[in-house]
Amino acid sequence: MPASLGPRVSWRRCNDLREGPALSSKAPLHPDKPDVPDAILPAMFDGRLDRLHLEGASLSRVDLSNQIASDIGLEQCRLDRVDLTGARLSGTLLQDTVVSAGSWANVRTQGLRLKRVAFTGVRITGADLSASALEDVLFRDCRIDLASLRLAKLMRVRFESCRMDEIDFGGAQLSSVDFAGCALIRALWTEATLTRCEMRDSDISGARNPERLRGVRMPWLDVLAAAAELAAAVGVEIVD
Repeated sequence: MPASLGPRVSWRRCNDLREGPALSSKAPLHPDKPDVPDAILPAMFDGRLDRLHLEGASLSRVDLSNQIASDIGLEQCRLDRVDLTGARLSGTLLQDTVVSAGSWANVRTQGLRLKRVAFTGVRITGADLSASALEDVLFRDCRIDLASLRLAKLMRVRFESCRMDEIDFGGAQLSSVDFAGCALIRALWTEATLTRCEMRDSDISGARNPERLRGVRMPWLDVLAAAAELAAAVGVEIVD
């Protein structure tokens, strides 16, 4: 892969570091946007996902479902209506990439890394993204229900208007993660750690291990709507 796939430090990040350790009472930082050229050419692609390396290319309406592949790297790419349903991927890096529509349903990953990636309208139902690393990632209007982010590390990630019923955040580390208008019904938070995170207009009913949400920022009306879950988190018994 090109040398540019290495770490990138922005002035905003440097300034933030000078402030000292992030406090849970601070608002989450917004993810940086992917650096993708407006005009890029379609990829020269033979349909095989294994060891696929692309830079500055687009894939559209491609069926990659149920493939088993490793050592994948995409930088400054656009994926439009690409079908990865049931694919098994290892050693995958997406950087400065935009993913629109299509399906990642029931994808199984090992060592997935996402850096400055935006997903819009993607179906990710049942995907296993355990132990993945997400940095500066946006999910908008996606279905991520029944998915697993166990033991994953999320930094500057925003979920916007996403369906996330029964998602598993067990043991995950969430830093500067923002949930806006999401359905998190019966989400699992066992052993998760949340720092500088926020939830707005999101449904957390039926949350499992809601005590792990300690320190999350929420508007007052959202706190009232989640009263049962938050009471359970501190051991309050609700009676008639």
